[in-house]
Amino acid sequence: MIDVTRVYIIAEAGVNHNGSLSMARELINAAAAAGADAVKFQTFKADRLVSRIAPKAEYQLKTTDNIESQFEMIKKLELSEEAHEVLIEYCQMRGIQFLSTPFDIESLNLLSSKFNLPYIKLPSGEITNGLLLLEAAKTGTPIILSTGMSTLGEVEMALGILAFGYMQQDGKPSLDAFQEAYASNTGYSLLRQKVTLLHCTTEYPAPFGDVNLRAMDTLATAFGLKIGLSDHTSGLAIPIAAAALGAVVIEKHFTLDKSLPGPDHKASLEPKELKEMVESIRQVESALGNSLKLPAPSEMKNKTIARKSLVAARDIRKGEPFTEVNLTVKRPGSGVSPLYYWQWLDRIAERDFKADEVIQ
Repeated sequence: MIDVTRVYIIAEAGVNHNGSLSMARELINAAAAAGADAVKFQTFKADRLVSRIAPKAEYQLKTTDNIESQFEMIKKLELSEEAHEVLIEYCQMRGIQFLSTPFDIESLNLLSSKFNLPYIKLPSGEITNGLLLLEAAKTGTPIILSTGMSTLGEVEMALGILAFGYMQQDGKPSLDAFQEAYASNTGYSLLRQKVTLLHCTTEYPAPFGDVNLRAMDTLATAFGLKIGLSDHTSGLAIPIAAAALGAVVIEKHFTLDKSLPGPDHKASLEPKELKEMVESIRQVESALGNSLKLPAPSEMKNKTIARKSLVAARDIRKGEPFTEVNLTVKRPGSGVSPLYYWQWLDRIAERDFKADEVIQ
């Protein structure tokens, strides 16, 4: 299960291996060196993912061959079952979790049944794919679900399907059955245990003005589930901000080189940036603390240096009263607190004080 006390950072390699197993290994090396918790690829069969007449996305037209169809582009980026075995073993050797996103039921079964991955990561484009959602939940595996391009109603419908699948219902799947499962105590309990929602803006790169990080709070309030971010913006600011806002999962695309050919390289971080992102998120994580407003151990030594005390404004003789003329406030803070200034006015000095001497 996702640990809500520590951000789970997914380095999204996606299809940035360009169909090369050696490049995929280098991506694993980069993710492990950056300190990410997991490196994620994509598992699909092109003929099950996209029709031969499906157009490319606008961003894909800008970054790949315009003559090539989406099917032809995707086909070159498939990872075979044997490639998965090699990469999973390599991840184990490098001490990083292997994850992959399935785009069809055959690929889902490969990842969940054969390779027994700890999480199923479902992308934004599959949030209305009820068949895939249902089969994913039936595996019983925890699901991380991206919600790009979605309304709250669409997210709720997807959660209803997941609840129905997790409950292993014998009844016939239907919209009414999904809603009933979502509204049940058992269904909701299973969703809370097993599902993490990722806010997402499905554009590459995503404009900052479209990110709407406050929607993370909306998702958390609406559904009461663990919340994170799948980020497609340029740079590091947005995932770091998401960590500060309480994201428990952050997913970010990365590449070995932004100038490489392929659909996603230009909207990805390079290894040095990925490492900086992970380090920054860990710093934010540490800085969030426990919400109690108390002096930190590291600042206690500065208390007497930075604060002030009551101090003699000039020489004061024993028996002389303290007045607004002979009593002032200065550093250090080792004497009587300035909060007692008014109580000391008209009080009689019990000994001599030199100018600038701290009142004790």
